[in-house]
Amino acid sequence: MLVDLHCHTTASDGSLSPAELVARAYERGVRLLSITDHDTLGAYDALEFAEQYPDLNIIPGVEFSCNWSGVNVHILGLGVDIEHPALKAAVAEQVEARTERGREIARRLAKKGMPGAHEAVLEMAKGRAVGRPDFARFLVENKHVSSMNDAFDRYLGAGKIGDVKAMWPELGKVVHWIAESGGQAVVAHPMHYKMTNAKLRRMLTEFVAAGGAGIEVCNGRQAEQEVSYLRELCRHFGLRASVGSDFHNPNNWLDLGCEPNLVGSCEPVWARWSAATALGLS
Repeated sequence: MLVDLHCHTTASDGSLSPAELVARAYERGVRLLSITDHDTLGAYDALEFAEQYPDLNIIPGVEFSCNWSGVNVHILGLGVDIEHPALKAAVAEQVEARTERGREIARRLAKKGMPGAHEAVLEMAKGRAVGRPDFARFLVENKHVSSMNDAFDRYLGAGKIGDVKAMWPELGKVVHWIAESGGQAVVAHPMHYKMTNAKLRRMLTEFVAAGGAGIEVCNGRQAEQEVSYLRELCRHFGLRASVGSDFHNPNNWLDLGCEPNLVGSCEPVWARWSAATALGLS
């Protein structure tokens, strides 16, 4: 039995619809699943199809972008009440932040001789949240770059002209949104931010003070050394442990589903969910 508390659908930057993702997760043995699209709850608009999987527990989730000390940090909200007014207001604020960020990315690309990006990505998105992968597709389709990876390496990755952070709310604000809507705030992929050990610990100190609940101890096929380090951070800060694939599409190197025992001796985030307890995961 597998767990996956971090994955994406076409509601944000994934390639599978919510129905397709749930079906794939179930086929792979996932029985505790959270769809955590970027800054949107769109995947949960119509999940009646999930009733055909009676032993699959779907935990409502979302992945919020925020700013901490100049770093774009992603925070998962797991077990949130998707009808809570505070969460709906938070999503609306994030959509506006994404819109402003998209305009700024497009403005910067235009100054480099690549105009028309904003209109193009809005057409691609068809009403969903716009992200950097949309801009990468624009650059590929207009032959400004040779591939999606090339787009990030040259224009959209960390420290490049399309790496716009200023529009995101502060870390504490995002944690408050999640807690107020009944969820657990979890730091997504802590090793992706390339912080020093000291800086990561400072961030976690502020995260805990704001009401943060956990960190992902495994996100993808991480080296055991990294997983052990993150488990130790969990124990040191009194945080719960989560696992997720960060799945986006079937052609990526990582598929849906994680072993629940990856949390080791840490308290898993799902220990406090009655549905998960019934599955014998806690």
